[in-house]
Amino acid sequence: MSHIHHPKSENFETLAVRTQTERSQFDEHSTPLYLTSSFVFEDAEDMRASFAEEKEKNLYSRFSNPNVTEFVNKIAKMEGAESGYAFATGMAAIYSTLAALLSAGDHILSCQSVFGSTHTLFTKYFPKWTINTTYFKAEEENDIEKYIQPNTKILYLETPTNPAIEVLDLELMGKIAKKHNLLFIVDNCFATPYLQQPIKFGADIVVHSATKLIDGQGRVLGGVAVGCEDLIREIYLFARNTGPAMSPFNAWVLSKSLETLAIRVEKHCENAVKVAEFLENHPNVELVKYPFLPSHPNYETAKKQMKLGGNIVAFEVKGGIEGGRNFLNRIKMCSLSANLGDTRTIVTHPASTTHSKLSDDERNEVGITPGLVRCSVGLENVEDIIADLKQALD
Repeated sequence: MSHIHHPKSENFETLAVRTQTERSQFDEHSTPLYLTSSFVFEDAEDMRASFAEEKEKNLYSRFSNPNVTEFVNKIAKMEGAESGYAFATGMAAIYSTLAALLSAGDHILSCQSVFGSTHTLFTKYFPKWTINTTYFKAEEENDIEKYIQPNTKILYLETPTNPAIEVLDLELMGKIAKKHNLLFIVDNCFATPYLQQPIKFGADIVVHSATKLIDGQGRVLGGVAVGCEDLIREIYLFARNTGPAMSPFNAWVLSKSLETLAIRVEKHCENAVKVAEFLENHPNVELVKYPFLPSHPNYETAKKQMKLGGNIVAFEVKGGIEGGRNFLNRIKMCSLSANLGDTRTIVTHPASTTHSKLSDDERNEVGITPGLVRCSVGLENVEDIIADLKQALD
């Protein structure tokens, strides 16, 4: 929809820095902001041909905009995808992707440990259109074929999962999806395209909340879906008519963020490993879940499909719900916030906050134990992060 300059290189960092909207007559070095709701046409024929999609042209920023196109092109290149579309939020990306590709009577097979709002889509809203979901537990991954029904259309999962930090075998899942002719959709938000590319393992669509590590600085909301051209075309048409478009300003911010994604994520992961190792040796911590700790039940899978372990560490504080609450109350530097993937370290206690409305049984089903704390490890000096966690745990 707008002219993008792609570097000759296939290297991740170069693509992230050098994939850029073609320069205007002003020869700017950094992509300018295209804050416009609409675009103009030379004459009646130019307008007709553009609306008929006989020529590639921006028509209206709900459909496409140069800033949004630049951002989408970068993510598609990083994920090894043919095409993509960007949304106002991560949940808009997930909802629009599923809604565009599902019909009444279809069935979804999903890993049980999914983001809370995704779970609400599956259990509260999709059943209104007779679209039902069957959940499987992460540890059942070798045995999920028994849940596939004649009307199963989509295999859906996150890895690592939120908030239990389970790791699912993408290669195995890709093979099962192919064997049963299912659309395989992966939420790659926790790993980012830098650590893992699900399309290499057979994913048809990859979705992200760009609000998290892709922005990386807790500034703007955004979502994106990338994958096979024909599926993205369906998603684009759905989104074009329902209107969950990403704002050009947010796209401009996010495209800039991608220039430093590799270097930021490297440092996040380096800090996270040290935090995980510290927690594993603390007497007031019962359990630590981090993909690149040898104690993680799916450590080998994580090593196979991820470059590094990500920035999220989950751990169980002794003393249940009260223990978790006391820990949060004693935190001094780290932020208490609902976001993750920020420069600033964030701690949350799901049982008393984000998942407090669920029963104990429902919480256990998705791996949320009473003392579970999720730590999104930031870019502060790691000694300062550890010192804050230590004084709150002691």
